[in-house]
Amino acid sequence: MDPVSHVLLGASLGHVAAGRVFGRSAALAAGLAALLPDADIFIRSPVDPLVAIEYHRGLTHSLVAVPVGAAIVAAMWLLPTGFRQPRRWLGLWATCCLAYLSHILLDAATSYGTQLAWPFSRERFGWDLISIIDPVFTLSLLTGLLLALRRPATRPAAIALAFAFTYLLVGGIQRSRAEHCLHALAASRGHRPERVEVMPTLANNLVWRALYLHEGRIVSDRIRVGWFTAPRIREGWNLPIAGDGDLSPSEHTRNRRRSFERFAWFSEEWVARSPTDPTLLADMRYSLSAEAFDPIWAIRFTAPDSAADVEWVNRSRQRKVSVIETWREISGGDPRFRSMPRSPL
Repeated sequence: MDPVSHVLLGASLGHVAAGRVFGRSAALAAGLAALLPDADIFIRSPVDPLVAIEYHRGLTHSLVAVPVGAAIVAAMWLLPTGFRQPRRWLGLWATCCLAYLSHILLDAATSYGTQLAWPFSRERFGWDLISIIDPVFTLSLLTGLLLALRRPATRPAAIALAFAFTYLLVGGIQRSRAEHCLHALAASRGHRPERVEVMPTLANNLVWRALYLHEGRIVSDRIRVGWFTAPRIREGWNLPIAGDGDLSPSEHTRNRRRSFERFAWFSEEWVARSPTDPTLLADMRYSLSAEAFDPIWAIRFTAPDSAADVEWVNRSRQRKVSVIETWREISGGDPRFRSMPRSPL
């Protein structure tokens, strides 16, 4: 998720767990520990742009990194004499471990993918429970932490943490409902999905982006699962899935570093060519538009004389979120959503 949410979650956990022992130092140290895993954003290569996505949410986001990362942050508190007692310092280190762990688990709760088991496995865990930006989750933690630090007391932060945890549980329930609707929608079309994925859209857990694979095509729709209302769907589009066998001869020649395979691993195999620019091999999980597939992330193979085999295309800054349209989707007022079709008997 966004860095602010990570810091707030880590600081809240630190304050509740050890605020009575370490005072505000618990929240400060835990907040820093919850931020540290994202140090991997500085891993870059001038000749291989895929190094950045390959290593982000890898080493520093693995379970084995938790005690080491926590120790790095806790070591900063060895300077004050009050923390030099081994037992006291170990207590602060344990608090930092809790905060560091909260970062990698919260990232795994999104759809991006986190390598929790690195170096034993390169599997990208993405539980699709929450969007990478969710104001309800973030603001609840902010409110609770500010009230707790102001008093000082732990109860407001504890209540906020309980709400945040419940919100993630609700996200899991919503994801399960959205996936059930996706299977019903596919059945109404006479499709048998080979695999599926549903992901919460920006800032809510009501509207879900749904993907499934059927006979070599990726089918994308949006599904709204209201908390107390019947599900509704907004039909999208479908595109042929792109595999390494679909690369052109020139692309195969430039695939010296297995760039396509690495990008497909990052995209969890949801790769299709952009309908408006076939040179773009795109991650179909994310789109700039809900009207048609307009990729946010993609790769493009370069000319033979280029130092890098591929160009990394990141169009996230071009994303223009319409507050009015987003609210219509979330509130259920978007007329483009319709009732779920009935499955054939």
